[in-house]
Amino acid sequence: MEVPRLDHTLNSPTSPCEEVIKNLSLEAIQLCDRDGNKSQDSGIAEMEELPVPHNIKISNITCDSFKISWEMDSKSKDRITHYFIDLNKKENKNSNKFKHKDVPTKLVAKAVPLPMTVRGHWFLSPRTEYTVAVQTASKQVDGDYVVSEWSEIIEFCTADYSKVHLTQLLEKAEVIAGRMLKFSVFYRNQHKEYFDYIREHHGNAMQPSVKDNSGSHGSPISGKLEGIFFSCSTEFNTGKPPQDSPYGRYRFEIVAEKLFNPNTNLYFGDFYCMYTAYHYVILVIAPVGSPGDEFCKQRLPQLNSKDNKFLTCTEEDGVLVYHHAQDVILEVIYTDPVDLSLGTVAEITGHQLMSLSTANAKKDPSCKTCNISVGR
Repeated sequence: MEVPRLDHTLNSPTSPCEEVIKNLSLEAIQLCDRDGNKSQDSGIAEMEELPVPHNIKISNITCDSFKISWEMDSKSKDRITHYFIDLNKKENKNSNKFKHKDVPTKLVAKAVPLPMTVRGHWFLSPRTEYTVAVQTASKQVDGDYVVSEWSEIIEFCTADYSKVHLTQLLEKAEVIAGRMLKFSVFYRNQHKEYFDYIREHHGNAMQPSVKDNSGSHGSPISGKLEGIFFSCSTEFNTGKPPQDSPYGRYRFEIVAEKLFNPNTNLYFGDFYCMYTAYHYVILVIAPVGSPGDEFCKQRLPQLNSKDNKFLTCTEEDGVLVYHHAQDVILEVIYTDPVDLSLGTVAEITGHQLMSLSTANAKKDPSCKTCNISVGR
């Protein structure tokens, strides 16, 4: 059964709002905690014997929903009118001890057939570990509840964004992408020591590495996809790459055709900002049939390389011509090794602007431009 989305929390099971939403299968109220400590205004009566849920099962997990079921003894089962669900983010031992803890989510659901769906982007975030426990309850004529003991505590982790969610991000990014500018090279900035290491230890070939956790928290490529980051943005007045970079004073440049051509596929990976006015779009280029291509096919929306709002490769008079979006900063991930002999390495004349680095950068969850109505 689908659980309708609510926009607020009821303070009491006897709230007047209850009659308005009596047909909904999920209501949020304040309940006693797992230790049995009752809220002063919770309206929960003294415990009577009700079956305690056990053997809890979590299934069909998405980034903002899950299905839950459990087993119960048949004794007094017919008296059950509601289920109380205690949902909490799992404590992170490395979290800031001085930061306010997340407020636990206490839910009450009418006793519908199991499994039932718990859905809500306002209390479920993608890629997040949660604990859940359940009580059975019987609502009395005076509005109070008789409840069972809490079940055992179960742990689970929500999923990444699906292709549906990423398509929503893609459509938002298209709105602000702007006009297309011509470019001819991809480039990658690093420190001199990086390129020396590549020559000495990797036979002159830059190797893919696992993407960091920058961008949207629910992005399926963060911490999973292996690739090499490239840029392709150009200066409006020169049509050439900018001379400044946040990543190092040495730059590898490679002709665009060697990375992006009819033998590669293009995917949309993410759209985010870092509390700034400008936005980033992550694209993935993967050689057809490569491991990176197979990874992306299962998880990311594929773009038409000749016709999209971000990065295109078209043929004009027998020559491949390349364009990139002007109003977003493109971060391009190439999923295969790249030999330095395919391009050139040279020192840039500009500055190293560390403030523009996106390494492990966290997305602004309040930005209306680049967020969608699921967990951030």
